[in-house]
Amino acid sequence: MSITGIESLIYGVDDVAECTRFFADFGLPLARNSDSEAVFLLAEGSKVIIRHKEDPALPVSDIQGIGVREIVWGVDDGGALDALAADLGRDRDLRRDEDGTVHFLTDFGLPMALRVYAKKPVVSAPDPVNAPGRVNRLNQHRKWRLRALPKVIAHVVFAVPGYDAAARFMIERLGFRLSDNQRGFGQYLRAGGTNNHHNLLLLNANAPFPGMDGMLRFHHANFGVEDIDEIMVGANHMVRQGWEPSHQGLGRHRIDSALFYYLPCPAGGEAEYGADADYVDDGWVPRDWIEPLFAYSHFVHNLPPFLMKPPAWDVQHITGIEPASGEHH
Repeated sequence: MSITGIESLIYGVDDVAECTRFFADFGLPLARNSDSEAVFLLAEGSKVIIRHKEDPALPVSDIQGIGVREIVWGVDDGGALDALAADLGRDRDLRRDEDGTVHFLTDFGLPMALRVYAKKPVVSAPDPVNAPGRVNRLNQHRKWRLRALPKVIAHVVFAVPGYDAAARFMIERLGFRLSDNQRGFGQYLRAGGTNNHHNLLLLNANAPFPGMDGMLRFHHANFGVEDIDEIMVGANHMVRQGWEPSHQGLGRHRIDSALFYYLPCPAGGEAEYGADADYVDDGWVPRDWIEPLFAYSHFVHNLPPFLMKPPAWDVQHITGIEPASGEHH
């Protein structure tokens, strides 16, 4: 029994209409909307839900500012949900909806919920890549995209005081696996029923890094697309629609190999187009990235001041962690 990924991200925002326009331009399929709520439904069946920050349906928490106010995790079946809920109910209050969704507050103050989730398979067909001496695409041009259309919610990120203890909670109580540790900066966690390098990144809210102020805050959400072409078609469309462009532009992370493009988002934090990330299973050996900036970026288009000096190569594997069995304890 296991968590299979993000079923919904529920945002609390200042302006529902403006945020609805942003995510529609970003490429998320709009399922329904009203003056008080917008719901976007991605191909895998996951949802982005936009509500006003004062909406009484949003859970009460210590999250500062606007952004994601609740993460709903998908669970593969009702038995798994009941087992997780029984364990969580030992030391916290639970609220169960008519549809069986179980809401709770984590030890680190972030509202979450569990819901049975029949994730839909998605189909991607990235174009073969040519290189000198290796022809994979002969007499065939690359497909010409008109818009970016993210198919999945890959991960969500929060800045958290006491992020080490928060990671332990996710591992010990919800069956997450540690993929990588960015020393002093954050822990990358994978839900047990997925192959994403990480579904949740818990950043150190006290790290000496821009935007960290010691408070619990939403940071960004990552939406998966096929390839670099789809990222940049989406980025160009957003600028044409009048949205603020990325401050760093296109880049690639070292820590999970993923291409990235972060856009400032009126719903809070940033919305990230992502592609070509590492996919892992329980055979993956976590790593300790000793110099955080080395883990952050392999390359980036607009080099920020904090990366002007090349970071040193300093990484090692974390030993003594047994591969997870998939059983919940």
